[in-house]
Amino acid sequence: MFLMKEIHDFKILHRHQLGESYFMLVLGHGGTMQPVAPGQFVEVQVEGEPKVMLRRPISVHDVDEKAGTMTLLVQIVGNGTRRLAQLKEGERLNVVYPLGHGFSTDLAAGSRAVLVGGGAGTAPLLHLAKVLKAKGVDCTIILGGRNENLIPVRDAFEPFGRLCIATDDGSLGHKGLVTQHPAFAESYDMVYTCGPTPMMKAVARSAAERGLRCEVSLENMMACGVGACLCCVTDTDQGHRCVCKDGPVFDTAKMNKWMNV
Repeated sequence: MFLMKEIHDFKILHRHQLGESYFMLVLGHGGTMQPVAPGQFVEVQVEGEPKVMLRRPISVHDVDEKAGTMTLLVQIVGNGTRRLAQLKEGERLNVVYPLGHGFSTDLAAGSRAVLVGGGAGTAPLLHLAKVLKAKGVDCTIILGGRNENLIPVRDAFEPFGRLCIATDDGSLGHKGLVTQHPAFAESYDMVYTCGPTPMMKAVARSAAERGLRCEVSLENMMACGVGACLCCVTDTDQGHRCVCKDGPVFDTAKMNKWMNV
């Protein structure tokens, strides 16, 4: 389905600080909002920071089309996100949306899916979990991080499936990697993953070995968000593709080159 891109000033309805590393913005459209598919992202304008010239790509964490709201989960990693973290409720944020190709959600009711997220890669999985739940899909959600403080939104996933946690230091849930969690070894009809590249490759390789369908949401550096600048190109079995336009979600059956690098 083709979705028209829109540039719109959203009002910041709520702002939540989530520890030292993350914050959440709930944005209000104030009108009829374009549909946003799970896995799509936005490009936001960063004003008031002279070191930031380009927009910043951010995954869409949640959407309420009836209320006309969109939620962004942001990790503070540089000048741009630090400036965004200073925004206050009532201010405006200019957003280009919806961008990119999202996750496939064509699973039948009763299917089993596992959603594997690490760090900021948990962001697009909440909207996905909600959509799959509404379709009657049985979801297992495995979230991982170095410690419990780096899994800031875990409670939000509980209404939409079985929630499993893995931490490197064992401070919460299973001690070890997400791929070492016992739930990951179960049988599924679909595997979805987003997070650090080594984690996603490990998930994708395991899915391939087990003959499971798998999609990954890549987090390459993006500038334009529409495939013009070519800075986010990745190598696929079908040649070079722009992550922002042809992704960020890719079927790993076409990503053997990426998986094995």
